[in-house]
This record gives sequence, C-alpha cells and structure tokens, in this order.
Amino acid sequence: MDDTLLRLLGHLFVQSLLAIGGIYVILGELQRVVVVENGWLTPEDFTSLFALAQASPGPNTLFVTLIGWRISGLWGGVLATLVFVLPSLMLSALIARGWTRWSGQRWFAVLRRGLIPVTVGLLASSAVLLTLAAAVTPVAVIVTGVAAALSLGTRLPPVAILALAGVVGAFGLI
Repeated sequence: MDDTLLRLLGHLFVQSLLAIGGIYVILGELQRVVVVENGWLTPEDFTSLFALAQASPGPNTLFVTLIGWRISGLWGGVLATLVFVLPSLMLSALIARGWTRWSGQRWFAVLRRGLIPVTVGLLASSAVLLTLAAAVTPVAVIVTGVAAALSLGTRLPPVAILALAGVVGAFGLI
C-alpha cells in the first residue's frame, strides 16, 4: 500500500467520525485535504466526482469511493469506503444506544441544540466551496445560481436540475 493511500485513509478515518450527518458536513475539509493540501485531485476533478456521486443511485458516501478509486485504483476505492463508513457506523450505533438513556439529561439537550448551528455552518461552507470550484466562467456562475434557486424554490429532484445544467453544458456554454 503506497504512502498516498495511507495518508488518504488516515484523513478519511478522522473525517468519518465527523460525518455522521452525511458527507456534506465534511466536504470542505475533504476538499482542503484532497485538493488544496495534497493536490491529489484538481478542483474540477473533485467537483466532477461529487456531481457523479450525487447523480448515481446509492448513498452519498459513494463520493469517498470515487476519490479513493481515482487516487489509488479499485482497492483504493474499496478501502476508502470501508475506512469512511465503519467508524461512523460504530459511533452512530453507540450514540443510538445512549440516546434514550441521555435524552432526559439537560447536557444532552444543550449538546443537540449546539450542534445545529455547527451543522448549518458546515453545510453552508460546503455549498460555497462547490460553487467556487464549479463556477469558473460567467455562464457557470449563472447556471449555478439558477440551479441553487431551483433547488430552494421548487420541488424538482436534484437529478433533474443536474440534467438541465448538463444540457447547458452540452451546448458548450460552460
């Protein structure tokens, strides 16, 4: 196993423990490690793999599989998935066991309320990060803005919005 894959797996293990709410909350940190700090992927590759994972059926953690695959091939994808999924799965199981036991405790209620703004902030930073990586031309900025407006203002499924953006791309406007 090469050093790059080991470093990726180490980062994914730590981020796994923070991503119990989903991949979106650690997207900014994942981009920092994979693109900015180590240069394993370009910003465009990172965004493209994220879009592919979102358009594909299955869990959002498919994104981590694609990153591992892109960096270290098939086994990189398999190991990245296992290292990312198993720790958070075990932590979630432990928290679920304690949830009913702690739900009446004041400290637990405060903790739950305190995690809401943290999660919202992490989601917002992920949205900004993806926008900055994808919107590199004026037309791309407009398409990104329209896609955001459609996501927030309609009940269109994300795949339909992605398809509409793909049509714009197919015409060579982006």
